[in-house]
Amino acid sequence: MLKWLKRLLLALLILGGFALAGYVFRAPLLRTAAAWWIVNDPLSRADVIVVLGGGPETRPFEAAKLLRQGLAPKILLMNPAAPEAWKQGVAFAEPNLDRAMLLRKAVPDSNIVMVAQTVSSTDEESLAVRDWAQTNQIRKLILVTDIFHTRRARWLFCQRLNPLGIQVQVDAVPVREYAASDWWRHELGQQAFQSEVLKYAYYRLRY
Repeated sequence: MLKWLKRLLLALLILGGFALAGYVFRAPLLRTAAAWWIVNDPLSRADVIVVLGGGPETRPFEAAKLLRQGLAPKILLMNPAAPEAWKQGVAFAEPNLDRAMLLRKAVPDSNIVMVAQTVSSTDEESLAVRDWAQTNQIRKLILVTDIFHTRRARWLFCQRLNPLGIQVQVDAVPVREYAASDWWRHELGQQAFQSEVLKYAYYRLRY
């Protein structure tokens, strides 16, 4: 009985030590986890810059910057299904807002295009972009999306586009609410990271 209690105590001490170490070193560990998760490819000239849905306060501006740098001649916007508030004219539909942001950054309207299909998920976006890319003889594109969304987006788009000979590059766009260096200190950062880990696992199993 005494021997069993000693073993239990030793196990608890070891677990406590790991827990203490995890707490003390949580910042570098979580920062390393984010750095590993985020995909941010070295960019080369492409045929089009693809702005995935969401993040209208950051993604269009990044796309405009890449266009000015000469990394692609056009920007492709998504066409998300409009919520009821948008249908009633209460708010701008996201593509219109993205286009407005691009025009504010002096992107010519002739350099902005939009997918034909309405989309409501990353999966539907990948299919819409695939169809558009095939129709327009695209060989290389740049995906613009938020930092934690990059891994799932690249995996799915590569699954759909690489077999067609289309190369995918991913540009990780920082968000305003948190950074890769401190995401765990912000509720939105925690939600975004945890959500993307779960969605990535689901996408790997589903697609």
